[in-house]
Amino acid sequence: MKYLFATALFGALLAYSFTPACAAEREPYGIGLEGFAYPYPVSMLPLVNDGDQVRMAYMDVAPAQPNGRTVVLLHGRNFPSSYWAPVIKTLTDAGYRVVVPDQIGFGKSSKPMGDLHFDTLARNTVTLLDHLQIAKADIVAHSLGGMLGVRIARAYPDRVNHLVLTAPIGLEDYRLYVPPTPTEKILENEDKLTADGYRKQLETNYALKLPPDQVTPFIDARFNIKGSAEYPRWLRAFVASAQLIYREPVAHEIPLITQPTLFIMGADDHNAPGRPNAPEALRAKMGQNAELAKAFAAKMPNGRAEVIPDTGHLVFLEAPAKYNELLLGFLAAR
Repeated sequence: MKYLFATALFGALLAYSFTPACAAEREPYGIGLEGFAYPYPVSMLPLVNDGDQVRMAYMDVAPAQPNGRTVVLLHGRNFPSSYWAPVIKTLTDAGYRVVVPDQIGFGKSSKPMGDLHFDTLARNTVTLLDHLQIAKADIVAHSLGGMLGVRIARAYPDRVNHLVLTAPIGLEDYRLYVPPTPTEKILENEDKLTADGYRKQLETNYALKLPPDQVTPFIDARFNIKGSAEYPRWLRAFVASAQLIYREPVAHEIPLITQPTLFIMGADDHNAPGRPNAPEALRAKMGQNAELAKAFAAKMPNGRAEVIPDTGHLVFLEAPAKYNELLLGFLAAR
């Protein structure tokens, strides 16, 4: 029954992001995901990051009956922001304006050649709020977006009402387990990865509870780029995001968050970036994410953790009914 429910809610995303023609018959996507449709109109915000002219893509979705509040959705590393489609509908149906950016280096946004930094991504996101004349918003973040959400809440506390961390990574400092890996080595490994290998990687690392066909748009979003003339630039940006996760931990900041914070965790989500590179004796200690979230929530002045059974990393797609119940209930609490 859970799969049927997830399939129904996720169908809208598939309709927008996946066409029946096989990938081999399609022209390659551009590195700005040209050719990969999003569920709502996409706008671009010009920015300057480290002296580079870049553009930040975003969706700004208005509700039919506004409640006067705005939610910002922050995506994960391996997913275009279009995967938030079911959550966007849930929130707009409840009256929320929903702003959904692709961070610089991801999705339809610019792909810089240099390093990525959470402080820069946080500043970009707040600049977007300024551009849209949004003084304060609720932040709902997933995976890598959870690390960014922590940084935004800490650096700009007056701009955040509530923080929802959906299966976040970064609940531990991966440097304590994984030795540094040269960028060139990560580039080599990522370039060798096949579409089948990537599917297995997602299924293993994320304990996905979705039917295989629902994972296909994520495979396409990455591997249709591989035929692009600018694929090396995309790959460089993708690898920069892996180094970002490793080099800029946020775990030590989480207990200091003062805004009401809800962790929504999948019980089976043991995702831990870099675990294959850790010494074998340490690997089993990594990725105890549900337990880490509960421990953090207990230390925070306004923290709470909810764990959804039989659910992996894509908790809002795998258990949509329970996720929506927790999300809307938390946001409605003043």
